[in-house]
Amino acid sequence: MLPLVDHHCHGVLRSDPGDGAFEAFLTESDAPAAAGTSFFDTQLGFAVRRWCPPLLGLEPHCPPERYLARRRELGAEEANRLLLSASGIGTYLVDTGLPGDLTGPAELARLGSAAAREIVRLEHLAERTAERAGAGAQALDPDKFLALLAEAVGAAARGAAGFKSVAGYRYGLDLVPEPPGPAELREATAGWLAAGAGRITSPVLLRHLLWSAADTGLPLQIHTGFGDPDLRLHRCDPLLLTDFVRAVRPTGCRLVLLHGYPYHRNAGYLAHVYPHVYADVGLSLAHTGTRAQAVLAEFLELAPFGKLLFSTDAYGLAELYVVGARLYREALDRLLNSWTGSGAWSGEDARRVAELISAGNAERVYGL
Repeated sequence: MLPLVDHHCHGVLRSDPGDGAFEAFLTESDAPAAAGTSFFDTQLGFAVRRWCPPLLGLEPHCPPERYLARRRELGAEEANRLLLSASGIGTYLVDTGLPGDLTGPAELARLGSAAAREIVRLEHLAERTAERAGAGAQALDPDKFLALLAEAVGAAARGAAGFKSVAGYRYGLDLVPEPPGPAELREATAGWLAAGAGRITSPVLLRHLLWSAADTGLPLQIHTGFGDPDLRLHRCDPLLLTDFVRAVRPTGCRLVLLHGYPYHRNAGYLAHVYPHVYADVGLSLAHTGTRAQAVLAEFLELAPFGKLLFSTDAYGLAELYVVGARLYREALDRLLNSWTGSGAWSGEDARRVAELISAGNAERVYGL
């Protein structure tokens, strides 16, 4: 079994979620499931019931109620350990910017008998920097905050594997591509601080964060494509980043376009034409379930094989690591067997490509 580097993921819950809370992790919606159904009635929900019950001593496709009861019997720690250790993931790169009682990189690595590194979420870093500096309780000078932020980005860069931005959620990807000028940046910072330094939605500050990360030399992950209702999907098409991609190229920053779906072909195109752009299969495959093979094939239409990276984007539930890894392996195996069986690819080339997407590309991009 090929070792996997999960280059984009999150921590898992330390305690057992209730049945409703568990189901909420199976969807990007913030509303209840349709009457008479649950969020187990989705491609992702069916995949969880297919692959996870045997790891907890149950039959595949067992009823959700039986599965959740077994999970409670085992307890969160043991269920997490059994599921994570069976995922076949050898390295986690963990986005630590989400709230909740979630495991950090070291704890996740322990549960999964793997290695782990941190990915620093830029918006969270900026908001936390302002909070620590006392913004909201008293006026904070914009210049002082920007200096503190620069120090925080530099300190994070010394230990992290990379940075991540959720500018697509906070504003959209249709940002002015160039870094903001000093006067523009100071004015936007002053306004944000005066308003209490809450959630960053200013396109000026978001641009500043992107460029601050780009200047560190570490890879920069950018959320693209679908997500929860907090975003506007048409403003998360990775093609909207084209001018930024061009502008940032001289810095040498490697851009990793996360998810992409339903614009994953657009992400593949950008990875095709720009040497510093990479595409990611995470989230897309888990949510498309039995259609994962078709979606992965679409990624591979244009994306060079050295520019596509595996991830799960698992969050909250250890089950999502299992499903993300299993659906990826199944989809890749079927595709490669089809292409080698027809004579289009050699077996040696197929094995090499599988190794690149599964781990090799991430190891190279993040310097693992």
